[in-house]
Amino acid sequence: MALFGGIEAGGTKFVCAVGTGPDDIRAEIRFPTGAPEASIGQAIAFFKEQSQQEGLASVGVACFGPLDPDLRSPRFGYVTTTPKPLWAHTDFVGPLRQALGVPIGFDTDVNGAALGEQRWGAAQGVDSFVYLTIGTGLGGGCMVNGKLLHGLMHPEMGHMLIPHNWDADPYAGFCPYHGDCWEGLAAGPAIEGRWQTPGSQLPVDHPAWELEAHYLALGLVNIICTLSPQRIIMGGGVMDQRHLFALVHNHVYTMLNGYIQMREILENMDRYIVPPGLGNRAGVLGAIALAEQAVNHG
Repeated sequence: MALFGGIEAGGTKFVCAVGTGPDDIRAEIRFPTGAPEASIGQAIAFFKEQSQQEGLASVGVACFGPLDPDLRSPRFGYVTTTPKPLWAHTDFVGPLRQALGVPIGFDTDVNGAALGEQRWGAAQGVDSFVYLTIGTGLGGGCMVNGKLLHGLMHPEMGHMLIPHNWDADPYAGFCPYHGDCWEGLAAGPAIEGRWQTPGSQLPVDHPAWELEAHYLALGLVNIICTLSPQRIIMGGGVMDQRHLFALVHNHVYTMLNGYIQMREILENMDRYIVPPGLGNRAGVLGAIALAEQAVNHG
């Protein structure tokens, strides 16, 4: 059986693994995300060591963005305008190809996680859905009719502009590009910036959570009305606060106000907006799925 390598390249850590799926991970390492040359080099060293034991068919990269996933582009495989220090306009795929000599799959971390969830997790059985991560950033991946969504580049759902009631919430937002976009108001750093305490340390009954659910629901309603997904999967560190799901369900139901008369919205919200089936492994397993796809689709 062919073995695949996966890199989940996150803003704070890299996770590299070799295997074929959730029940077959042969090796895995984690290390903090540093400068590009050092981080990519550490990943290459890991895969070279693993390939000496068993050959790798391909490697998939699920990476923070923005990035260029277009195989026809001369800058395919580049991280582009990311605000992450040192990483803007970095060629990620080139060094991997040169060092490892295998096909490389490359997409956003959230598109990768979406592919993993469709292959093995909470999106099995549906072909049009959205995967969101709400953590140090906020991003969304989307599959439509069984294919990951790309256009000019890839979805950037976290940078939607949503209503901001300055009287109720004077926090300005933390996005360096847009201030109070969806990410700027609802990602983990916004919770800490607004309340001066990390969300993981706030009690369940803290007013932060109703406000957070309100902001999350505003973005979700836009996604529901625009993309009409069959399911929405919400992962990331903020959503580890599982009590948030019920609050989000209530806010989404209220905001839609009966407009979308579908059973999933009216009766089964807890099966429509759900946590990841793969938990915090969605990213690296999604990268392995991208590697598999790179072999199967060239």
